Order: sequence, then C-alpha cells, then structure tokens
Amino acid sequence: MKKRELKYFKNLLTSQLENLLSEAGKTVTGMTNEKDNFPDPTDRATLESQRAFELRIRDRERKLILKIKEALERIENGTFGICDGCGEEISFERLKARPVTTYCIECKKKQEDIEKASRTIRVPRVHT
Repeated sequence: MKKRELKYFKNLLTSQLENLLSEAGKTVTGMTNEKDNFPDPTDRATLESQRAFELRIRDRERKLILKIKEALERIENGTFGICDGCGEEISFERLKARPVTTYCIECKKKQEDIEKASRTIRVPRVHT
C-alpha cells in the first residue's frame, strides 16, 4: 500500500478514535453528574431506559475502539491492508468502507458462508 493511502487511513482511524473517546467521556460525565430525582415512576423508568440504550451503544463503540487501535497498530507494523485469510492486499474500496477489516471481501464471504452453514436451523415446536 502506498504511503499516501496509509496516511489517509491513519488520519481517518485516528479521527474516529478521538470522536468515540470523546463521546464515551461525555456519557460518563453525563451519567455521574446527573442528580435527577423523579417523583413520577414513569419519568424515572424513561430515564433508565434511555441510559440502558446509551450504554448498549457505548459498549458497541468500545468494541470498535479496540478494532481501531488494532488497525492503527497494523499501520505501524506494516500489515495494514493485508488479508488474514489469503495474504493478499485488501482493496482500497473495502478498506475505505470498513477500515478496521482484516479480510478481503472474498475471504469474508467464505467466512460468513461457513458460519451460516454451521448454524443449526431451529424449528419451533407446535403445541397441540
């Protein structure tokens, strides 16, 4: 991969990482600073539901943060853009769409096909 392309992805991933970390910080600050006292149980339930939803989002973002850090490490050690499956270069378009990927589109499709085939199909039982 060209130096220009590596720099593009490094800047993109660094920017994404900074944004995610900033949002995580805002969430922590917002949840620790709130001293809300709701006499109405419905209002309290709404707040708890919103917090639970936000925490689920942050958990997904936490996983993405780890993937971004790994991608930045791959840039540093020269393995970024190389498929873990076949060892070939991952296309620029694929990396642009998903810069944290470690598989080319062909290997990812194969992996998903294997996962799909290994899942058992469960038929719901009919009660009479």
